Amino acid sequence: MSENFADRLTAAIIGKSSQVCVGLDPRLDSIPSVILEEHRPAEGANGCGRSEAAAAIEQFCAGIIEAVAPSVAAVKPQLACFEPYGPPGIRALRHTCRRAAEAGLLVIADAKRGDIGISAESYSAAFIGRPRGLEGDLDNFGADAMTVNPLFGSDGVEPFIRDCAGYGKGLFVLVRTSNPGASELQALELSGGGTVSDRLAGMVVDWGRDLVGESGYSSIGAVVGATDSSAIGGFREMMPGVFFLLPGYGAQGASAGDVAAAFDSDGLGALVTASRSIIYAGNDASYAEAAAAAAERMRVELWEASH
Repeated sequence: MSENFADRLTAAIIGKSSQVCVGLDPRLDSIPSVILEEHRPAEGANGCGRSEAAAAIEQFCAGIIEAVAPSVAAVKPQLACFEPYGPPGIRALRHTCRRAAEAGLLVIADAKRGDIGISAESYSAAFIGRPRGLEGDLDNFGADAMTVNPLFGSDGVEPFIRDCAGYGKGLFVLVRTSNPGASELQALELSGGGTVSDRLAGMVVDWGRDLVGESGYSSIGAVVGATDSSAIGGFREMMPGVFFLLPGYGAQGASAGDVAAAFDSDGLGALVTASRSIIYAGNDASYAEAAAAAAERMRVELWEASH
């Protein structure tokens, strides 16, 4: 069994004095033109352009990873931004995950997968487990953790938990998301008291009891939106030994002060994610330098707010 994911995450945060996770959400309409022009197909060229688009995305992500690596603990590739480009996009995702690992960063696959039985097992194998080949297990995408949707309940999450235990990986379960429509379901009051999100929080604690590391945190974490700062403290009370993944910082409006309640007295217990405010901080040939500066500012702001 590999080292507990929560312990590896704790070490990464302490090692860089950083609770920053950069979301890799590459979109062609926002990638600097200097990269796009390098990969634009020649006039009259055969093909649909997927390979060229995927190559541009991969190059952009490589530049971001190299730029932000000194200031961040993890990156979070958004699968939805790679999948439209078919097999070339999937190869770009695989190369991006490997490049981030080589840069010493933890990789959280933002997959939000959820299903039951063999489907859940296959989703998990692709990112944190091992796919089965004809002559033994195969390599996967190489993620350290992934996001999962708990809508199917415990039997939908169990295959992911097994792979966390077997391979030293982690999960971040959706508990309260940062999108405007989250309250339509997640804030519904249950007949026995509390909201749907509150019930999910309790389930996350139960799912992670056997995966607590020496850090005191479990490898089963929770996605809690940073945009509702008033709720973060309550979720921390409900989930004291759970790592939070907090989306919504920067472009969605959340600040360092808004997420301060997620951290313990040592500044541990949470990763704060930002995508657009970092990866698109610059839109020209100096995009990487702009991303590096934005990531470092975020690192300093969070570290100061959490201590």
